[in-house]
Amino acid sequence: MKKNKTNFITILISIFFVNSIYCQININKISKEIKTKLPTEKKPTNNILSNDEVIKGLKEALYLGVEKSTEKASAIGGFLKNDLIRIPFPEEAKSVRDKAMQWGLDRKVEKFEQTLNEAAEEACKTAAPIFVNAIKNMSLSDGFKILNGADNAATVFLKTQTNSQLYSLFFPEVKKAIDKEQLTTYWSPLVTKYNQSTRISGKEKVETDLNKYVTERAIHGLFKLVAIQEKEIRKNPLQRTSEILKKVFSSIDP
Repeated sequence: MKKNKTNFITILISIFFVNSIYCQININKISKEIKTKLPTEKKPTNNILSNDEVIKGLKEALYLGVEKSTEKASAIGGFLKNDLIRIPFPEEAKSVRDKAMQWGLDRKVEKFEQTLNEAAEEACKTAAPIFVNAIKNMSLSDGFKILNGADNAATVFLKTQTNSQLYSLFFPEVKKAIDKEQLTTYWSPLVTKYNQSTRISGKEKVETDLNKYVTERAIHGLFKLVAIQEKEIRKNPLQRTSEILKKVFSSIDP
């Protein structure tokens, strides 16, 4: 009888133990299901940008880009010694250059090209105020378009806003530099002599406006440098030299 009682107690304990395990499994399962259905709490993030931060960051990036670009472009040899933006002999007057070289006027051709580039360097010294004004007037809409745009979106914005003003500003500066170096004393004889030879060969005469040519190439070269600076800031975290630049441009990192 005692043995039967012991077996009965053992069975009861076993049943209780199994039920406890089963209940715990059910409780864990229900708890897991509840957790999956409950809305998850979003952790606060510091990467959310305010409108003011977007504009501030983009303006700083543009200021930095145009400052470095104008410094490079307006430095001695900024155009002449930089193959990316160096101004060559006018393409439409290349035949004049080839003839001049044949006539032994190598030094005059070299001096001519040097003066073209020095005129562009001189003109670029005047660009900063126009850029600064355009950047100051950037709207919130412009800012978000630039931030989410292509690698050169800021450069395109600046070019749209400033191109005509830069041309009006650069043209007299280029003319002044060309006149100062008496570039026409090299240019006019070359073109005159070439045009005289075309009477025999039947080739078309060359009439190149040097002031216009250099002004357009100077603006083109300057924006090429600005585009390089913009891409650096977008792609290279090491170029983001302030907290606002890091915050704004890290938001669009892949």
